[in-house]
Amino acid sequence: MKTSTLILIIVILVLLLIVIGAIYYGVYKLKQKTREFSRQVFGTDSLKEGFEQIEAEYAVTPKSVSAVTSLYLPKITKDFPEFSYDEMKDKARNVLTSYLLAINDFDPGKLTEGTSELKNKLEHIIILLKNKDQREHFDKIKIHRTEISNYTKKSGRCIITMQSSIQYYHYITDQNGRVISGSKDVLFQSKYETDLIYIQDRALVEGDLGEADGLNCPNCGAPITSLGQKFCEYCGTGVVAYNIHVWSFSDVREC
Repeated sequence: MKTSTLILIIVILVLLLIVIGAIYYGVYKLKQKTREFSRQVFGTDSLKEGFEQIEAEYAVTPKSVSAVTSLYLPKITKDFPEFSYDEMKDKARNVLTSYLLAINDFDPGKLTEGTSELKNKLEHIIILLKNKDQREHFDKIKIHRTEISNYTKKSGRCIITMQSSIQYYHYITDQNGRVISGSKDVLFQSKYETDLIYIQDRALVEGDLGEADGLNCPNCGAPITSLGQKFCEYCGTGVVAYNIHVWSFSDVREC
């Protein structure tokens, strides 16, 4: 082998060693900085462990609610001196829990109370799940906190919105019981709003049907043209008018 060729091979090998050394050193420094960052942020050398810690903390940390009870409660009690906040808060929590359990068990009858619209909405959700051959599970439900988040008065009706932070094991299974969404083993934190409605003036509400909450068919969304109407004139879904001068739970929704 010629001397020049040998020298060239040696030079190439030296350059390769330098490149490999530089890469190794870069990787080493990157790992070192990653460990330092992980220790500073998570208190552990492993980023994976750090993210797992965050995920675990997130799973057990209740979500904050829009708590403006102190602002709205005086206005509500001024309008309705007989209004019992503690009683209605307990009812809202029971309605929320029973609503989720009704979906879990495919049993609308588990809903403790509510307007026909809320019951129809619940039945519609169950029908959709059945049509998909799916079940939505809510296990070990726990409500952390419930507060008034809004109070509105418009067109003959008053609506109190209560917001709840809640946790549960949430997952969806297919017809074979296989989990296709969510997890049986990881807690899920969420927030729900529950509407409590009081209709003061039937005539005013009927005059504002286009904007009135809860005065549309829960199945097809068509407007209900009369509070006394029993069935949707478009799709035939059964509807029942709200009670006048009675507080009723009209909606439950995740937010």
